[in-house]
Amino acid sequence: MSAKTYTMKDNDFILSHFGKGLSWGGEENVSGSTQGDYVLKLKDMPDEKKPRERLLSQGPAALSSVELLAIILSSGSKKEGVMELASRVLKEYGDQTLIGKTDAKSLSETLDIPLGKAMQIVACGELGRRYFDRKYSDLPVIRNAQDVHEYVKDMYALPKEHLRGIYLNTHHRIIHDEVISIGTINSNIVHPREVFRPAIQYGAAGVVLVHNHPSGEVVPSQADIEITKQLIEAGKMVGINLIDHVIVSAEKFTSIIANQHAQ
Repeated sequence: MSAKTYTMKDNDFILSHFGKGLSWGGEENVSGSTQGDYVLKLKDMPDEKKPRERLLSQGPAALSSVELLAIILSSGSKKEGVMELASRVLKEYGDQTLIGKTDAKSLSETLDIPLGKAMQIVACGELGRRYFDRKYSDLPVIRNAQDVHEYVKDMYALPKEHLRGIYLNTHHRIIHDEVISIGTINSNIVHPREVFRPAIQYGAAGVVLVHNHPSGEVVPSQADIEITKQLIEAGKMVGINLIDHVIVSAEKFTSIIANQHAQ
């Protein structure tokens, strides 16, 4: 049984020229392909929506890449505000390419940003690489539902349903894993705060839910489907992706989200 590779979405704050109001953007907005949108300036944001305030109140996992970079840069340049500068840098380089840059002078010239700003980016990238290499290099990687099925072999023979949260960083490595509830899954047992609280606590970029069906069947119930939909929407509110919800047995597995997309 093949499984689609997971993707991590980011959530950038954009303001539409055409009166559509404020919205939290997805992949299109991160890449800059949505025409007619511009990055909301820091001075125009309410205090509780500013990156530093959101970092303090919600933790780093709730912030978009643009917001995190804006905090690193601290201030803008003579030409651009800090949010505009952060957004342009990410659009021109992308997260993965930018984090790999080690030549501050070249970065400054290429992006037309002050050398001091380029040095901040390079220093943070180097610090992140050192920390990641040391802490996460040996952690399991979850890229699709097949990986989930293989990782949770200990759930196959459980006599009761267990709902488990697998929390991933942006490199798809597991940084936390815990049982959220035991017993038949329904909305009275599964509350969004129990699912997303560990994600915020451990700085996860996304969550994969998995639960077992003791009967051996992996067809999702209507309750499974409805709860998954609710948690997807709740995740959007806190800026953390519900990447998948997988049902497992010893022989089979089903991705609820992949099945819903296929219908």
